[in-house]
Amino acid sequence: MSSKENTQEEEIKNIEAEAQVEENQEVEKEEPTAEELIQAEKDKYLRLFAEFENYKKRTTKERIELFKTANQELMTTLLPILDDFDRGLAEIKKAKDKELLKGMQLINDKLNKSLEQKGLSLMEVKEGDAFDADIHEAITQIPAPTDKLKGKVIDCIEKGYKLGDKIIRYPKVVIGQ
Repeated sequence: MSSKENTQEEEIKNIEAEAQVEENQEVEKEEPTAEELIQAEKDKYLRLFAEFENYKKRTTKERIELFKTANQELMTTLLPILDDFDRGLAEIKKAKDKELLKGMQLINDKLNKSLEQKGLSLMEVKEGDAFDADIHEAITQIPAPTDKLKGKVIDCIEKGYKLGDKIIRYPKVVIGQ
């Protein structure tokens, strides 16, 4: 029995030693080194900083877009008035009253410059331009006076305008058939 007791005691000592080694390893695993802690904190800081920079860029971009199109409703309301003003100037030119024409032309130029400063720009459409459904609105088609004008713009009925890079009113055109 004494050899049995010795074997049992050795087994108990071995188990205790293994438990002691496991505890030491667990203690070592639980306590990371100071360098590891610093590296983990640096990593968290860098990720947070990058996320904040992305947030700043995104909000800045959204704010710029908002400022660019903030006047869109007002500009859209003013477009029929600009059309009426142009028709009025055309009639004054027919009357050949030079002083009235000069005064109205000054007012028209000042109004157009003010609107241009706010981002409104006229879309140039000339006779003979190629028709593009992305930037023109076709009102009607008429027989083309020449073969060169087939599928091209023949006349512009209503001017088109852009606010920044966005088209707020498409030019209404007549195209050749």
